[in-house]
Amino acid sequence: MSKKDTIPVAGLSIYDPVHLGIYEDGHGVDIELIWRNILLAGEPGAGKSVGLNNIVAHGALSPNLSLWLFDGKQVELGLWRDVADLFVGPDIEAALLALERLQAEMDRRYRELDRVRRRKIDRRDPIDVIMLVIDELALFSATMGSKDQQDTFVRLLRDLVARGRAAGVIVVAATQRPSADIIPTSLRDLFGYRLAYRCTTDSSSDIILGRGWASQGYDASTIAPEERGVALLLAEGGTPRRMKTAYLTDAQIYSLVDYAQRLRSKKTVA
Repeated sequence: MSKKDTIPVAGLSIYDPVHLGIYEDGHGVDIELIWRNILLAGEPGAGKSVGLNNIVAHGALSPNLSLWLFDGKQVELGLWRDVADLFVGPDIEAALLALERLQAEMDRRYRELDRVRRRKIDRRDPIDVIMLVIDELALFSATMGSKDQQDTFVRLLRDLVARGRAAGVIVVAATQRPSADIIPTSLRDLFGYRLAYRCTTDSSSDIILGRGWASQGYDASTIAPEERGVALLLAEGGTPRRMKTAYLTDAQIYSLVDYAQRLRSKKTVA
């Protein structure tokens, strides 16, 4: 591997490409997540959490990023809690307060961009990018709390996905229930990246990737049950491509958390 193919861990930035795994042809899957959002979905055990951990790992090792983690089950993203700037568990009221706070910060950033006649933030700006990571979207949008609270959650989230990118707000959302009531078309279509792990039906695959892809042969329900971590990745304006997600063990995650804490403590001291 040549030097140009590697990035020193101490030098990771959210403005650098995020490594997710490899495509079928052996080329690396490296996506530019800055100014974009990503949706991950698939049936339980398909490998969705594996993909999510790769993204969170990059964010944790990027001192110019603020991690906001929502985890209704607490155990998926809980391993990263020590490096999160905000962690929300199974509490819909706390989730709504956090989204309202993030919406207010987004609006503040846009006022500042307007004042200095800029369209978006970039790596020169002395403010952190904020990555909002939601594991099991359905728990907040369709299970916990009242119907009004669930609707408010979806409305706030849609606003952040629609307007947050240029203000340095990245939304990473995951669910094991890819259905139209959990991922409305109006929300799904705002995600520049969509990662479909094994689904039970071709219609569920289309709910993630977009209508009509399954009939063209891009159907996540055809991924074999034993192919954990295999998914179809749709990037903006492209065609879904089959890939295999890189895998992090719990021990590796704990090591990364320890290292990320040291990186972030140096930033605080500086």
